Amino acid sequence: MQSAAGGPPTQSASRMWRSSEGKTRIDTPQSSVISDPIAKQTIVLDHVKKEAIVIPMPPPGSPVLPPGAPPGAVAALMPPNVQVEHLGVSTIEGHQVEGKRFTLPHVPAPPKPAMPAPPDKLAMPELAVPGAKAPATPAMPKPPNAPKLPAKPSVTELWTSVKLKTPVLTKVFTAAGEQTTYCKPQETAEHPPSVFQVPPGYKIKT
Repeated sequence: MQSAAGGPPTQSASRMWRSSEGKTRIDTPQSSVISDPIAKQTIVLDHVKKEAIVIPMPPPGSPVLPPGAPPGAVAALMPPNVQVEHLGVSTIEGHQVEGKRFTLPHVPAPPKPAMPAPPDKLAMPELAVPGAKAPATPAMPKPPNAPKLPAKPSVTELWTSVKLKTPVLTKVFTAAGEQTTYCKPQETAEHPPSVFQVPPGYKIKT
């Protein structure tokens, strides 16, 4: 990852598994995420706490809403139009890949909420004393201004292996910086089923 503010880039490593049935698993040093489209669930493994959280997958095309969200929230979560451009077929380290570019137009930030009005002396009975002057109301401090980022679209370039059906090279360009993910294929044999299951001894939560 390379921040737009400058400085040295940061790197992190992970490992991805994929079965012929479409199951995937992504390992990081302290956690793993298993996606099982057959059982329609996602399993998040916490290797520190030895816990497994099972999350049902929503139906295809349905947005994920937090509990108690209003009915109009569905329309608010719909993303703006995304432009998709096919980049053709190429080769990365002997693997045939197909490229696509996704461009998300710039979305302006929502307006800031209005600051609450200072309390009125009529709402405070202890100050309504005949002949007494109400103390001056101190000025409300102004909130700090958020840093302004340039209005630029978010662009993602995705190169997927034609044979393995997994992303090999992904580049994401946003106003905050750039992120490059490179997946180096190592194995093409089928993985054992235990790779996509909860390890023994893990506490299961739903």
